[in-house]
Amino acid sequence: MNSTRNDMKAALRGQMVDLLNVSLAELIDLGLQTKQAHWNVKGPNFIGLHELFDELTDSLHGLADTVAERATALGGTALGTVQNVAETSELTPYPIKLKGGAQHVKALAMALATCGGRVRKAIDVAAKAGDAGTADVFTEVSRALDKHLWFIEAHTQAKD
Repeated sequence: MNSTRNDMKAALRGQMVDLLNVSLAELIDLGLQTKQAHWNVKGPNFIGLHELFDELTDSLHGLADTVAERATALGGTALGTVQNVAETSELTPYPIKLKGGAQHVKALAMALATCGGRVRKAIDVAAKAGDAGTADVFTEVSRALDKHLWFIEAHTQAKD
């Protein structure tokens, strides 16, 4: 841990940095999965999905940045290397042979839902540990992931 005048106990800061780094890895992984879909989507809804996936990627990068900055603000080190992400993220690897829009939507919906569920658990852990600031960061991430899931799932819910 780096030196800081933050008055939280070092043990709590360390615990929160570890929790934040797990989320950071999954947000980076999710952003890369979304970019994979962006590059490779095919089909009649190509342009809409291509643009949506790109917007989601940008948002996920911003969320990852927020999480990483909280980790460093607590005196920790943000662990966002490719090697660390591969080692830490528990998201299901993205199936690289997908082409059709519906396939990408289904895969991204599952990844968003999984990541969102883990972030909600992190909110509880941070709140119970007494770190309202970190809980608030996770709440911000949770709201964004829920919105992204809504946008993705909307492509599967129409019943004409």
